Amino acid sequence: MGKIRHIAYRAADVEKMANFFVEALGMKITQKRKNRAIDLSDGSINITVLPLRGVADEHQGIDHIGFSVENDDEAGRALESVGAKKIATIELGSPAHYEAKYQGPEGIVVDIGKWVGTEPIKQ
Repeated sequence: MGKIRHIAYRAADVEKMANFFVEALGMKITQKRKNRAIDLSDGSINITVLPLRGVADEHQGIDHIGFSVENDDEAGRALESVGAKKIATIELGSPAHYEAKYQGPEGIVVDIGKWVGTEPIKQ
């Protein structure tokens, strides 16, 4: 079973939203990226606050959800077997921080990967 380990949130004010999570909920900043995104962790789950890109139909709020799984290849095949399409693979600097992106029903984007500050899958 996949475990939710990453939630990406689009914000008009990235710093303000990240500070909200830190000050109100005790999350820790794990990194600030060059693209102005800020990664936070509660020790189990990563929340990445992403800046708005300024594209049509973009909205503030949850952008995509990431899952860590026991076997990335099997999970990718399972997603594709129910109609999801692989749309990207992103290397984010280390084997402990990468994601493969799949688009499923209603345009939802689901990542399979690993993120800084997340709890590993127990095998």
